[in-house]
Amino acid sequence: MTADIMRSAFDRRRAAVEVRLASYFTHDAPHTSLLEAMRYSLLAGGKRLRPILALAFCAACGGDEDAAMDAACALELLHTYSLIHDDLPCMDDDDLRRGKPTNHVIYGEWRAMLAGDALQAAAFEKLLGSKLAPEVVLQMARSLARAAGEDGICGGQTLDIEGEGKPLGVAELTDIHDRKTAALWIAAAEIGAIAGGGTAVQIAAAGRYARRVGLAFQVRDDLLDVTATTETLGKPQGSDAANNKSTFATQLGAERCEAVIALETAAAKAELSAEFADTAFLEWFADMLSERKN
Repeated sequence: MTADIMRSAFDRRRAAVEVRLASYFTHDAPHTSLLEAMRYSLLAGGKRLRPILALAFCAACGGDEDAAMDAACALELLHTYSLIHDDLPCMDDDDLRRGKPTNHVIYGEWRAMLAGDALQAAAFEKLLGSKLAPEVVLQMARSLARAAGEDGICGGQTLDIEGEGKPLGVAELTDIHDRKTAALWIAAAEIGAIAGGGTAVQIAAAGRYARRVGLAFQVRDDLLDVTATTETLGKPQGSDAANNKSTFATQLGAERCEAVIALETAAAKAELSAEFADTAFLEWFADMLSERKN
């Protein structure tokens, strides 16, 4: 029964996020093809995990989820930008994402590049337009900027590409994915806690939880790239091997990867117990991610 309640809360938040995202970039403009490209990837059926996490931490801190919705959706805009650019021929050169042709396959490389650029800018526009106190909005924007910049997604992607063809160790892989993957998870948790009026201690605990969840998520992702099918993943199976990348799966093997996922998930949940009154959804969320099949 508890799992059903948590799944219902997840589905409710996901549906609310979908409604808000669908309202974006619908205005008339001479650059219609750019808006179409932005909406194509944004509405391609993602899990919406990062905005859901933000809303969950907002609620855990006693905040109003609706007031935090645009800030939460900003995370999905930023995430979508990173996926469009990640798939480009000059990056991973993938032709399938979320079970559909990648943006550059449909709209061409230059328009896909601009769609990603515009989504990143729009992420900050939506967040800065939040109906929350100015000091709260500023703090959220700083968190999002850290995740996006040279020590976040961009820095992580740089290290990831520079590491292709090299036998990277676990410490080096962790360094990459602390930036490329975990940074946006951390921003999601922090933004939610900030929007909910969380204390500095709660915001810090939310970030630590998210870093653990983000690492477990990446290790699971690396395993699925080896074990799942393209149909299940919604993106090319074996793309890491095709790009000659070291991954947690290649460096640790399946059994040790499963141990890392279990350890990081348990550690993430332990970060919550002393700081939040109701942690049921966040604990379920961490478990759900650790057990995912796609």
